[in-house]
Amino acid sequence: MENKSTLTILVPIYNEEENIHQFAEEMNKYLELTPVESKVLFVNDGSSDNSQSLIEQVCTEHKGYSYIELLKNKGLSTAVKAGIDYCKSDLVGYIDADIQTKPQEFLKYFEFFPEYDLVNGIRANRKDTVVKKMSSKIANAFRRKMINDGIEDTGCPLKIMKTEYAKRIPFFDGMHRFIPALIQLQGGRVKQIPVTHYPRFAGTAKYHLWNRIKKPFFDTFAFRWMRSRYIRYEIKNEG
Repeated sequence: MENKSTLTILVPIYNEEENIHQFAEEMNKYLELTPVESKVLFVNDGSSDNSQSLIEQVCTEHKGYSYIELLKNKGLSTAVKAGIDYCKSDLVGYIDADIQTKPQEFLKYFEFFPEYDLVNGIRANRKDTVVKKMSSKIANAFRRKMINDGIEDTGCPLKIMKTEYAKRIPFFDGMHRFIPALIQLQGGRVKQIPVTHYPRFAGTAKYHLWNRIKKPFFDTFAFRWMRSRYIRYEIKNEG
């Protein structure tokens, strides 16, 4: 990994006021150790609680933090897209603010660049509710069977990818469930590594059993349709 590389870590936020300060403490541990110049970008997805004022406080108190605030709540895929559009670094990462995965895990990712174009975590020994684990297991199995992407845990919120690939992702609502497959669609190489999973620090998950199974079901068919019509080319020569 070349030291001149830069990384922007996206942190989508929707009503996470209980977690923001503790998340910053965990992120600061990573920022103190990382060999890669890194910045943190909060993407406030139209929170209705006190998240925005806490985000602004963190950005004022700590170097390397910034934010964008969306006008309305549009969902996780839109928040990730907005962050990628705003990103100007060589690499772009993604992590949730619930601290179920820790930013220091990113330190293990850098050895796989530039050989790979995306490094994706696999949550080991997940510390989720039975319902959440079961719905995720069903959705992952269905996705792998239908699109054969070979990704064990596409929903793991601990990713780093080359920005040039991220900006070419064809975005749609539900896209965040298919980021590894969408990198592969461009001819990109994906590396999967295990990461530690923790119980949620505070607050509650924003998804329930119905939208963890129903939406991925329809999104998988949308991806299959899009993949069958995806345009990809390479220029052989010019003059």
